Amino acid sequence: MRPRGGLDGLFHDFARGEPPFRAVWNSKRNSEPVQMRTSMRSAVVAATAVSLALLVTACGGGEKGGDKGDKGGSAAPSASATTSAPPAKALSAAELDELIVETADLKGHQVTKAGSGDVVPAAQVTADKAACAPIAHAMSFISPGSPAASAQRKVMQEPKKDASASPEDALLGGLSAMVTAVTLGSYDGQGAQEAFASVKKAGTECADGFQVVHLKEKTKVAKVAPEAVTAGEEAVAFTVTSEMEGEPFVSKLVVFRKGNTLASFSTISLVPGGVKALPQAVVDAQAAKLG
Repeated sequence: MRPRGGLDGLFHDFARGEPPFRAVWNSKRNSEPVQMRTSMRSAVVAATAVSLALLVTACGGGEKGGDKGDKGGSAAPSASATTSAPPAKALSAAELDELIVETADLKGHQVTKAGSGDVVPAAQVTADKAACAPIAHAMSFISPGSPAASAQRKVMQEPKKDASASPEDALLGGLSAMVTAVTLGSYDGQGAQEAFASVKKAGTECADGFQVVHLKEKTKVAKVAPEAVTAGEEAVAFTVTSEMEGEPFVSKLVVFRKGNTLASFSTISLVPGGVKALPQAVVDAQAAKLG
């Protein structure tokens, strides 16, 4: 069978159950023309200082309504969030499907529904440090904690077209398009607050890295660095730097809570150096749909 490359290859790897960061790495290697591999590899090595934003943006970002001087926010939900509100009842999977972002909500993006092979059981995505599991799950189409229902989408940014660009620049422009794995999880009671707190705590306890095992595939996360983000009632974001065959790979992670729903965004890119910015348009569109 002819190997797939580029963004088509990326989604092919997603469909085989590859974690977002591993699927990107495999597609990156398949899509590099021979004459470009040396220069692209050099660019990746030069980007060693860039954090592999394994969507960890959600774990270390700012929190709406919290202390502006604390990017990560508090490690636990506020007293009002845990004691004043009546017990929440989780939404169904069908209700989440109505609330998750679609193509009509995002100009310049294509949205597709995640297939049955994209999402694996939480027990098959583990971390060598138990506290880091919430980040590993949020990066892998899995809502942290114990959601009663969930929904997933793949969001691909449409590459900008430039008729005057050289073939090499056009290819690099296509590879730079961001791909985001969006997951909504709904929880009973205080489950959403507890799940969010676990992600935020993981951002601190796993700052120096950890190892992820996804369906027996091992990946080393070298660094988790916080970023500022505002969305929902509380939000966190991280840049995660992982090691892929000895080279750094950067991705972004954003997680925010709205009521008893948790939204996770794991963003990757095929371009050398990885993702440079949070998927703000995707986050904003999802926040708007959740109200």
